[in-house]
Amino acid sequence: MKTVTEEQATKNTTLDEVVQKDSELKTWLVDYVGINSEEYIRDNEITVQMIVDTMAKEFPEFLMAVAEENWIRGYHQALNDVDGGLKLMGESGQETSDKQWIKGFHEHAESLNTDHE
Repeated sequence: MKTVTEEQATKNTTLDEVVQKDSELKTWLVDYVGINSEEYIRDNEITVQMIVDTMAKEFPEFLMAVAEENWIRGYHQALNDVDGGLKLMGESGQETSDKQWIKGFHEHAESLNTDHE
């Protein structure tokens, strides 16, 4: 069995991928990043990370909107997972103080989600 480090397990390899110019928008982005990059670019190989860095510098509002939406969807999925766990706990007849705490947490989180919308 091979041991995997935390860094290896959590590294997003998509960021290291070279972006192919297979659409008009990608062609424009690759060319833009290549022309405006402060680092040496070998063979005009622009990675996803280089585009993200450029967007963060020049259009942070766009990345923030995407990040916020991603966070909300992840949070919503976590709440669905908690609901599933509560359902399983109920079916098994388990009543614990943890279950009550989770319900309170879920109600609080739902109120936050409603405030965001």
